[in-house]
Amino acid sequence: MGAMTSSAPSNRPGSWTGTERELAARRWRMVLGRYAEPALPRSQQDAELDEALGYVYDREYTGRGHRLGRGGGGSDDQARGGSGPSVLRAVDWLDGARRLFPASTLERLESDALTRYGLTELLADPAAVDSIDTSAELGAALLRIKGRIPPRLSDGLRALISRVVADIMERLRRPVTTALSGSRRRSSASPHALARNFDWRRTITANLGNVDPETGRMIVEDVRFMARHRRRHLTWDVIILVDQSASMASCLLHSAVMASILAGLPGLSVRLAVFDTTVVDLSHLVDDPVEVLMTSQLGGGTDIANAVGYAAEAVSSPSRTIVTVISDFQEGGSVSTLVKRVHDLVAQGVTVLGLASLGDEGRVWYDHDVAERLSEVGMRIAAMTPDRFATWLAEATA
Repeated sequence: MGAMTSSAPSNRPGSWTGTERELAARRWRMVLGRYAEPALPRSQQDAELDEALGYVYDREYTGRGHRLGRGGGGSDDQARGGSGPSVLRAVDWLDGARRLFPASTLERLESDALTRYGLTELLADPAAVDSIDTSAELGAALLRIKGRIPPRLSDGLRALISRVVADIMERLRRPVTTALSGSRRRSSASPHALARNFDWRRTITANLGNVDPETGRMIVEDVRFMARHRRRHLTWDVIILVDQSASMASCLLHSAVMASILAGLPGLSVRLAVFDTTVVDLSHLVDDPVEVLMTSQLGGGTDIANAVGYAAEAVSSPSRTIVTVISDFQEGGSVSTLVKRVHDLVAQGVTVLGLASLGDEGRVWYDHDVAERLSEVGMRIAAMTPDRFATWLAEATA
């Protein structure tokens, strides 16, 4: 943070230099906040850091019923986000935070401000909405609190979610489209430099004249890539069922974007539905992932069996249908009914995939017992990133 980026003092205070003592005192002052006044006074720069942090994190104290004194970090009115002249406006705070903190810290501050401490007034200011650094994590967090945001802030919420969706769309469109564009052809070269199409045999052949006789190492100057067969007559039906449990926010976000991309590919018929204890078919919105997300409502119970039953009614060509259930498999309905319905779909020739995650999460939690029972009757269980899901679809529909 600002000038506080020098190395930490040694573990022996008695051997500290004057600079190390000053740095330690500054750090303790930032940790203790207003309660360190007047024993540890602040510099102007540290005062700005303290004020920016206090604007967000002082709400932790007021949220627990603590009253804040008028120490150096602010007043009661500041902690409550009052309207006095000394109180930072949301956009002013955002501008100051951007100047004071590195990008990684700023992203955490923005996310905490919006989703943990209720600083939804950021959404009321178009300038703030336009300047917030977006991420999939922020998008998922916004979806989790969407139901608690006042209607007057819906335009700001939509604008911010639109930016998140646009970022994810830009990142995924090319790899997803490429994965589903066709199988690789070793007989044809491609001008498109994609790692998945790397042709090591042709690359070695093309660079045989570039071997250093002394070291035996090849200097690669001509890298070759394979072209891909264009997929023709794709007539697969893809039915995507997304669990609206609160834990599935990231999956819902990526599912909406993926469904939109898939729907734009020739020959793929995509249906998208979200479910809790009921099923809401959003297929008519599949081209508008932002509207899908604004329409969905996280939370409530979970009846996966009901959703699978809904999908079964939509199957017209079993051997060319893929039903994808995106859920943590924490079934609130009848597990035996769920298992039977999945079994019946598989018996008809439907390809059934169960995704415990569709995002970039590391560790994924899901009900392993239910997932294992579904796997035993033919559902393929996995946790995939969106581009891996696209590759799997390409293989399944080849």
